[in-house]
Amino acid sequence: MLSRVVFVSGMRSRGPYMLGTGLILYMLSKEIYVINHETIAALTIGAIAVYGIKKFGPDVAAFADKLNEEKVAQFQEVKDHAMSSLVQAIENEKKEQWRVDGRSMLFDAKRNNVAMMLETNYRERLHMVTNEVKRRLDYQIALQNLHRRMELEHMVNWVEKSVISSISPQQEKESIAKCITDLKALAKTTQAKATA
Repeated sequence: MLSRVVFVSGMRSRGPYMLGTGLILYMLSKEIYVINHETIAALTIGAIAVYGIKKFGPDVAAFADKLNEEKVAQFQEVKDHAMSSLVQAIENEKKEQWRVDGRSMLFDAKRNNVAMMLETNYRERLHMVTNEVKRRLDYQIALQNLHRRMELEHMVNWVEKSVISSISPQQEKESIAKCITDLKALAKTTQAKATA
């Protein structure tokens, strides 16, 4: 039983090599593959390739990795620049959308301003018309008052002339004498009240 475990565990590590070797020997023995000068050249080239890879492989790999990292860094820089420009474009678009949202409020405010200006203009014109009508009515009232005053003055002058022309010089003397006696009587009663 122990020999079987050793054989199976040994087969696991040697199996692929044995398969490869057996396959090559089979192909050579059945002349599926014929050894000629090309086979020796292929083996030489293969050996040189293996030697070159083992000797120069790490340096070439480091150089290739360096070139690859430089290209990746350039591509990453281009990508970062593109990403930053796209982020900026997104921010600008959001700002423009915000402005578009605010534009309706701006138009409403402008519409309200225009309505207020029209209302103010209407009220100013209404006030101007009211003042003009008041001024004209005041003029008509002043004109009517002037006519009445002129008529009154004319009537007073006419009555004075009529009264003066109807009074004779004798009546005038009698009227003045009566006024003087009335004044003397009034003065006596005032003196009597003042002394009492």
